[in-house]
Amino acid sequence: MIDRVKFKDIEVSRLGLGTMRLPCKTPFKREANPLIDYDKGCELVDLAYKNGVNYFDTAYMYHAGKSEKFIGTALKKYPRDTYYLADKLPIWICTKKSDMERVFNKQLERTGHDYFDFYLLHALDGGNLKKCLKFGAVEFCEQKRKEGKIKYFGFSFHGSIEDLKEIVAGHKWDFAQIQMNYLDWKNQNAKEQYEILTEAGIPVIIMEPVRGGKLADPPKSVKELFDKSFPNKSYASTAIRFDASYDNVLTILSGMNAPEQMLDNIETLTDFKPFSDTELKICFNAASLINKTDIIPCTGCDYCADCPKSVKISSIFALYNNVKNDEMTPQEAQEAYDKIDINASECVKCNKCKEHCPQGIDIPSLLEKLKNDFFA
Repeated sequence: MIDRVKFKDIEVSRLGLGTMRLPCKTPFKREANPLIDYDKGCELVDLAYKNGVNYFDTAYMYHAGKSEKFIGTALKKYPRDTYYLADKLPIWICTKKSDMERVFNKQLERTGHDYFDFYLLHALDGGNLKKCLKFGAVEFCEQKRKEGKIKYFGFSFHGSIEDLKEIVAGHKWDFAQIQMNYLDWKNQNAKEQYEILTEAGIPVIIMEPVRGGKLADPPKSVKELFDKSFPNKSYASTAIRFDASYDNVLTILSGMNAPEQMLDNIETLTDFKPFSDTELKICFNAASLINKTDIIPCTGCDYCADCPKSVKISSIFALYNNVKNDEMTPQEAQEAYDKIDINASECVKCNKCKEHCPQGIDIPSLLEKLKNDFFA
């Protein structure tokens, strides 16, 4: 049975099931209105539950709005007091204060639940924080807590260190969710974010522990390092163990879409023993090796998929990264790029994608560079 961590008056499994990358019958692309494979998805939920996973995370936007209904349906067979359901308020889609009530009620309707155990202000940064303050989002969520529709209240974060300091100082949060892995420990200031939250006494939930799957299949140089240092362990498990080695981590969300991924993560976080300082250093060395490959820090989340021209941004970046990771030859990448129906040449530099990228990637500039210097 998977390890659990004490949080207030409950215990939360070290591993949580994220539902942004569920198995689909159609290709996973936010703009393609993907059809979730309920049979395979429910098998994953059942496997997680059977092995002690009790934290399930969804959001209004995931799978073109279908993730909430899926996870609500998949969990209905189990007693409500045996699992914790997390959802998020996407403040950026609200154009007026009353929209928060409309979205929240829609989330309850979609999931078929009467309340959320964990509820977050989604993807806070400087801009979204200003909108939260304008609409009174914190007060709205605290009112929902008083009504018994939210138990624990927090936020997920994708902003600057200064943004985080302002958010932490502005409210007494139950928890916070950040992107943390051995690559982003420095690349995305995860170390400083973690330390700020820990000092403030705010438990941390981890997202992107395997960086959208990128750390499950790292460059050849990293594989050689890990094969020597952590024999017979998957590369994904090394990334998961890195995060779990930090004391203030409440749970680690993984977007598992296959049983073998689930079982590997469950094994990793059962009777878990934290990494030593030497083992942590090996992970930092791996991050340095990855940075030398000059990959684009795209996780494939497709928050950029609202592109008005429908440019296949993450697919284009993935081809470039595959070449840098020695997974494809430049010729193979070029052939695959030529088959993409809407490629980098269609970008009109509107910057809409850049505004929504959780990684802060200057997408228009990179598309221009790839179009001119990498793809013919």
